[in-house]
Amino acid sequence: MLSGPKALMWRFVLKFSIAHMHLLSLLIWIPIVAGLVVLRAGSDAARGRTRWIALIGAVAGFLPVIPLVANFRNDVTSMQFVENMRWSPTFDIAWHLGVDGISLWLVALTALTTIIIVVASWESITQRTAQYYGAFLMLSGFMQGVFTSLDGMMFFIAFEATLIPLYLLIGTWGNKNRSYAAVKFFFVSFLGSLMMLMSMLYLYSQTHSFDLATWRETHLGTIPQILIFLGFLAAFGVKVPMWPLHTWLPDVHLDGPTGAAVMIGMLKLGGYGLLRFALPIAPQASHFFAPMMITLSLIAVIYSSLLALVQTDMRRLLAYSTISHMGLVTLGLFVFNRIGQAGAIVQMLSYGVVSGAMLLCTGMLYDRTKSAAINEYGGVANTMPRFAAFVMLFSMANIGLPGTSGFVGEFMVLMGAIRFNFWIGAMAASTLILSAAYTLWMYKRVIFGAIANARVAKLKDVGRREFALLGVMALLVLAIGLNPKPFTDAIDPSVGTLLAQSERSAHPEDAPADGGEHLQAAAPAPVVATAVRTPG
Repeated sequence: MLSGPKALMWRFVLKFSIAHMHLLSLLIWIPIVAGLVVLRAGSDAARGRTRWIALIGAVAGFLPVIPLVANFRNDVTSMQFVENMRWSPTFDIAWHLGVDGISLWLVALTALTTIIIVVASWESITQRTAQYYGAFLMLSGFMQGVFTSLDGMMFFIAFEATLIPLYLLIGTWGNKNRSYAAVKFFFVSFLGSLMMLMSMLYLYSQTHSFDLATWRETHLGTIPQILIFLGFLAAFGVKVPMWPLHTWLPDVHLDGPTGAAVMIGMLKLGGYGLLRFALPIAPQASHFFAPMMITLSLIAVIYSSLLALVQTDMRRLLAYSTISHMGLVTLGLFVFNRIGQAGAIVQMLSYGVVSGAMLLCTGMLYDRTKSAAINEYGGVANTMPRFAAFVMLFSMANIGLPGTSGFVGEFMVLMGAIRFNFWIGAMAASTLILSAAYTLWMYKRVIFGAIANARVAKLKDVGRREFALLGVMALLVLAIGLNPKPFTDAIDPSVGTLLAQSERSAHPEDAPADGGEHLQAAAPAPVVATAVRTPG
């Protein structure tokens, strides 16, 4: 290893290079360009080449995450790695990117999910292979644009762009009723997005800017805040998905391809949109609607769990499980305390991994038998023991067993809910019992018991590719569960800023001089990433 002046010189060069690399632009454009390359160079006649190009593109899209995470400063609450370039000076639209502790791990999860889906689809996609991988890679780039945008119009463009590949993926590679599922998903999402666009245009009319920091510093009256909040809720509530805007998700799980369901399950656009837009931009309206949001969250937790108990298809059961667990996310956001909101973000990350893993396991069974009906299985552990062990771990995480990722976020949200109101916390805690009921019921019926039929008897255990895939997911589940500190340390300062913004009064004379935002680093430290004083 180098020491002395040479080591200091190389360390300075490395830090300077990282500070001036457009890492966030690379995160967005690498998968998009890779998707275009796959579409141009790939084909069903050269399926192997198509898969390898897609995998190389997915891995290349993950590489910027490494310096991003390694050089992220936990003691800074402002946006880091900021890129700001005027796009349309006339309308004050900019290529404005940045990450904080909230978006950092969502960006990393997006890049990792892309690799997982490419590997998981290696053998299951045999028709229009280039179009499939191209759509997923471009979807990944659009997702990165959503999580890094600091300009409202750029966010809207990226947010809407995700609809196109998802619509094509569901409608082209889905099952029997794929057209219905794709059209329903598209129109429900698009109608909500139009409401969000109206809110954004109103904010532009008041500020003559699409900059998110400017929007957060704008003090609006009660009625405008209420209308803006409802516009954002229409768009993001669909993507959470919140009850009663959830009806598209079971259809996508049932009739969409496994990869699309995994991408939707692992990446939480709705929860991110609520905490990035609705809470800080319309703080008074957020508090006004908090009782409604808490009530809807509790309904999602309890009612969706009861629906999961009566499902006969594994994919629909997991869809209602997702709705129930995401109810905890919205609950944590609207109890307005630090542990609850931090728990909501951790829950988005951890349950994204858990739901993705459960869906992958279901997809592996479906690829082998072409059925996801629970009553057509039984005794899978006898023929697929390694697979059964992985499903057991993921099932325990779905329940919220301590030591798994599922426990951390749920525990923090429940503690935040109890601090807000004991009875609300007690009602939310029913998820621990209900999720155990439907998850263990499914596991017992599918995995345990005698071999149910000849089709189960012919099942082959996971191969090396599937074992590596599930092994990575298992490591993530255990890493977050056993050592959540790296995640919470990055998230907590940004949550403090978010909480200060969401507590802001609607009236300028009541607002703190700095807008309720604390943008200075907690302690001086050498700058290793581009950081500007942009409200986070």
